[in-house]
Amino acid sequence: MIKHIVMFKLCDTNGKSEYENAAEAKERFNDVLKNVPQIKKGEVVFNSQEAPQDNYTISLICDFDTIDDLNAYQVHPAHKKFGQFISTVKISRACIDYEF
Repeated sequence: MIKHIVMFKLCDTNGKSEYENAAEAKERFNDVLKNVPQIKKGEVVFNSQEAPQDNYTISLICDFDTIDDLNAYQVHPAHKKFGQFISTVKISRACIDYEF
């Protein structure tokens, strides 16, 4: 199994706060979770608003059976559509993929 963890630091933009953009990202990523069959398990989590504000804002955590499934997810149209949105609200991104 492969665990894919991506973290984004979001910003205030498009007339929305960092956490309003995080809520929209979660809603949009739920579409990815519904439409990408290679994702075996997925969740979206937010940094606590009481935690340090230089922490990443949101994390996407997904499980895949194989690295090939992860690679298929990367090019899936639903994931690409999400990527178009997140690129408009992110400051930075960090990612790790590991076997478990």
